Amino acid sequence: MRSDSSTSLAGSRWAAGPLRSSEPLPTGPPTPLAVFLLEEASDQLVVHLDFRAALETCERGCETLAIGVSGSSAEVKCSLCVVGIQALAEMDRWREVLPWVLRYYPGPESLPPQLLELCILLYSRVREPQVMLEVAGDWLREPANRDLREYGALAELHLLRVLLPLGRWAEARELARGCAGLSEEQRLGALEAVDRARQREGQPGPEESPARLSALPHPGSVPHKVLALLTWLRRVLESGAGHLLALPFKKALLAALVLGLLVLRFDPGKWGGAGWERSRGEVGSQLATGCGNGASPRFLERTGEGPARFPSPEHPGQGSASWVQD
Repeated sequence: MRSDSSTSLAGSRWAAGPLRSSEPLPTGPPTPLAVFLLEEASDQLVVHLDFRAALETCERGCETLAIGVSGSSAEVKCSLCVVGIQALAEMDRWREVLPWVLRYYPGPESLPPQLLELCILLYSRVREPQVMLEVAGDWLREPANRDLREYGALAELHLLRVLLPLGRWAEARELARGCAGLSEEQRLGALEAVDRARQREGQPGPEESPARLSALPHPGSVPHKVLALLTWLRRVLESGAGHLLALPFKKALLAALVLGLLVLRFDPGKWGGAGWERSRGEVGSQLATGCGNGASPRFLERTGEGPARFPSPEHPGQGSASWVQD
């Protein structure tokens, strides 16, 4: 986390011993005070694992720099904020990250790209992307930021990590089409991501015609009721009847019982003839396939991504802040 300028001063600094918060600050070398505080905060965070002291040192360093600094001073200030974010995350105080960073900048639109990226990744990792919705939007709308080389990458990150998880399809599509910082490949990838997210959430895309939508089963139609009943039966089988399905013979009897319940559930007159025989054969085949392998039927089993590593509301204080690597 140390900058090149700070590394070049390591010899003079370590000759007098490591600097601590309780010691007076050296006044001899012409090096800016904030650089010494940055080195101290990095040591407290990485070497001593003293996260609270590292955060306090970062605050001291940021207070020595003016809000509107530029050049190398702005880089040191950004590095101090990076160390401070890491310290807050290690202490499971990730909710304080954004307010803490904004204390040292005039507004969200003036945040350095590195800090905005870290904040988006952090709040996305802890599943609270709504925190960054307005902040990232203000930064992307700032005309002065559109000339930065990181603009396209941050726009794509905002689309994937903030807009899509919040279900803001129209804004995501508008950003993908209208952002000048995105390459053609990034633009196509973003639009495809929006379409995939719509499909996962069951939301019709703008390219779907009314005729295609009218062909879908309505909630009150008989096929929809059959699917709803089958889904309910699957959940019952998985939760309460697994121990009754030890033998294939019992499973076959249960499949026949399910078919009988379906017949009694709906009007037999609407299901007579060859159409009912064909539908019954298909349903029986599906039930036999799910129950005939000697294990409990798990029709709706899903494998999701494991719990997020620290920082996370579900796993506080475990591991390291690995969200910066995602």
